[in-house]
Amino acid sequence: MKNPTVRLCAAAPAVSARLALLPLALSAFTLPALAQTASSAPVLLAALNPLKETVVTATRTEQPLADLVADVSIIDRETIENSGLGGLADVLARLPGVEMSRNGGPGATTSLFLRGAETRFTAVYIDGVRVDSQSTGGAAWESIPLGLIDRIEVLRGPAGAVYGSDAIGGVVQIFTKKGEGAPQPTVGVGLGSLRSTHAEASLSGSQNGIDYALGVQNNTSLGFNARTVATANPDRDGYRSNSGYARLGAQLNRDHRLEATLLASNMNSGYDASLKADDRNMHRLYAAGLNWMTRWSDTYTSRVSVTESSDHYTTQPSPYQTTTRLRGYLWQNNWKIGLASVSAALERKEDHLVNSPIDRSRSQDALALGYGLRLGEHTLQLNVRHDRDSEFGAHNTGSVAYGYAITPAWRATASAGTAFRAPTLYQRFSEYGLASLQPETSRNLEVGLRYQQGGSLFGVVVYQNKVSNLINFGGAGACRSPFGCYANTGRAEYSGVTFTGEQRVASVLLRGSLDVQDPKDLTTNKQLARRARQHGTLGAETRYGQWLLGAEAQWSGRRYDNAANTVTLGGYTLFNLRASTEIAPDWKLLARVDNLADKSYQFANTYANAGRQLYVGLLWSPRR
Repeated sequence: MKNPTVRLCAAAPAVSARLALLPLALSAFTLPALAQTASSAPVLLAALNPLKETVVTATRTEQPLADLVADVSIIDRETIENSGLGGLADVLARLPGVEMSRNGGPGATTSLFLRGAETRFTAVYIDGVRVDSQSTGGAAWESIPLGLIDRIEVLRGPAGAVYGSDAIGGVVQIFTKKGEGAPQPTVGVGLGSLRSTHAEASLSGSQNGIDYALGVQNNTSLGFNARTVATANPDRDGYRSNSGYARLGAQLNRDHRLEATLLASNMNSGYDASLKADDRNMHRLYAAGLNWMTRWSDTYTSRVSVTESSDHYTTQPSPYQTTTRLRGYLWQNNWKIGLASVSAALERKEDHLVNSPIDRSRSQDALALGYGLRLGEHTLQLNVRHDRDSEFGAHNTGSVAYGYAITPAWRATASAGTAFRAPTLYQRFSEYGLASLQPETSRNLEVGLRYQQGGSLFGVVVYQNKVSNLINFGGAGACRSPFGCYANTGRAEYSGVTFTGEQRVASVLLRGSLDVQDPKDLTTNKQLARRARQHGTLGAETRYGQWLLGAEAQWSGRRYDNAANTVTLGGYTLFNLRASTEIAPDWKLLARVDNLADKSYQFANTYANAGRQLYVGLLWSPRR
């Protein structure tokens, strides 16, 4: 169990959360008219964006953004550069349908909720390498280095028919940079509040069929006192992080390409579990992959991938240690048949957990099939998948999605799908576990409508995701521990409405999102812990002379810290400002102020957040 001392606060949503029916209260959501030139805007795209981008997350194969039926957002490199000293979850939490919870600063235990779903219900990949914990369940968001990321794709909604176990709430795909053209060095430094520092360096390029990209990053912060209660150490809970990545590709000929990727990070952060000790989290992560991409003909391509990741977590001075190792093998095949596309994949996943006295493994073998069709105003996507777990046997998932262009400006979509997540090895074999636990399963329905005309974009998605066999941590039961046991006792329903919009006028752009939800535990009829019934963002961007200026507001309603709904976390609104400019050829100055009003707020009870934060950075990147 990750950091048992703070577990009930850090992982309460994951072990006791059950979602419920949302009475959908649809209301008008309008955006004031502001605008900006498309060439000057940092991109934070929903699937409505008019740019001719391609994405891979929805179907695991590259496809035009315009062909998507799924609800996908994209974050580009410029948006990441402008994010200041926050972590990956801070950037993702500005997207529609995404919330976060954290026990203190950026180095502390972090949870992310897609459409209200537990953090373990989001499948996370780094350059195609699966990242997960077989201890707590879900990716360790605090250990993934934001500064090394080039692009992020976020798929909201179950994707079990494409990815198998874990993708009940959605998928997050993280990509590092691919080298292109002449050598491109980049160096960046930054200073921020709380004696925070940032330093990065990278080099990328390609020559004679060989492309390369590599980079390193260092972040430190003195931090702040994350817990102000009398039983916690009043010291500052700072952190330091070192990370690096490498991506090497070889275009063997016109049709064959080999590629290797590696990302590694080492995080050391403070937390307060006792009154006098300097308690520390040590988190080491690596994700490595080897890929062979082949075009056998104009209509048939394939990809073979072998991947491995490791999540190693320890605490001091109180001894605790857990290591998850994941291995994956994928053979993906794609055919173009007229206006249709067909895919077939064989995949094997292997999970291994060492968490004394646990030393256990399991595997899943799968066959996945997909069919896509774009015919005039109609778009159809079908997926089915058969997984066979080494312990649970067979599990089938499927999805169907349909899009219809009502007019050139209006498009309607509808989809239905199933998904599942096998219980973690810790949930089954720890002293709190039961070997008889069964996979959690879900059924999802959603409909969407979007409008795109000139500088106006608007979208609305209504979804309902029912989860059965939800694994909760409850009172004493059949396990060895007298303190509580995991059990398949929950039922949940993640339902809501997501509004997104964007409006351009002259040189100013306004974009925003609003989520209306009512997450409840269907058994107790209580609101799900640490998720608000309403949350949203509103941002404006414009260019003033040589400066690119931005402002945003992040808003969240009241939440509860516990499943019983007896501890309330107040709502909050945060105002953030940012500015960037070229101060000389090849030199870029970045400045950001987060929580401008110095708002006091909590993601978790008894855990504080930073007040007003200032960051100033300098980036050198010579033009080719």
